Amino acid sequence: MNNLAVLAQPDADPVDALIKSIRIPPRPSLLADLQRELASHEPSPAAIGRTIASDVGMAGALLKLANSSFYGGKRQAKSVDQAIAFLGINQVAALMAGLLARQAIVSGNVSLAAFWDLSTRRAQAMVFLSRRLRIGAPDVAHTFGLFCDTGVALLLDRFDGYGVTFDIACADDARRFTDIEDERHSTNHAAIGCLLARNWGLSANVAWAILHHHDYSVIDDRASDDAVRSLVALSLLAERALQAYQGHVQSLEWEKGGARACAYLGLAEDEVTDLVDQLLDAFSH
Repeated sequence: MNNLAVLAQPDADPVDALIKSIRIPPRPSLLADLQRELASHEPSPAAIGRTIASDVGMAGALLKLANSSFYGGKRQAKSVDQAIAFLGINQVAALMAGLLARQAIVSGNVSLAAFWDLSTRRAQAMVFLSRRLRIGAPDVAHTFGLFCDTGVALLLDRFDGYGVTFDIACADDARRFTDIEDERHSTNHAAIGCLLARNWGLSANVAWAILHHHDYSVIDDRASDDAVRSLVALSLLAERALQAYQGHVQSLEWEKGGARACAYLGLAEDEVTDLVDQLLDAFSH
């Protein structure tokens, strides 16, 4: 199935009815308020702080995350305003988007605790790689890393047999992950994740990278935005580290697209190994 066609022609065929049957949570009002302020001519850290502080639960969760070893370092924020001062408004907004996603995306069929743990690790890995390789904006990398597999959670809730599909796709060393999903369910997690990103007002580059994050030919496509190509390439590095973190000796997705990622990022194999080792060390802390 051509996912681009589905997205471009929402009223085309029965696939549209299928897409509409998948519950995509509406954009949280708190996120809309943050995005509105960020889009203003001169975003106000104080206004953003007040917006976040209006939800005590979210403010507390943000402080806990901002003070974690991965983001907080030696500085411990005691208020939302301090978290914004330490991390910057864009990184704080990215963290808030993740917290709100975790609250909004739930499943009545399975526990998503392991899913969110892995998504959080992926987002952290994307931030680390963006900073270390000085490619793109870390907050954009974080948002992509957290949201790129949200379609998985939504499909788990929609299809009783999607867990089997997911396992089959994870174990296939030749076919594209999304092709297997399309074959079994007439849609895939990349397309659904892209729709959620659009509905939630995430950047076009993030939405487009989500749509193509299993289509590694996009890395070589000079017609695609460099930000999209970079996110997909970095996601392969992150995936290799995540597989090692889970105790796997091999990353099938890296085997499918790793050479393209290395060529695009200008990395030799020993440099990739070093980055993965550094990420594993960061995860252990």
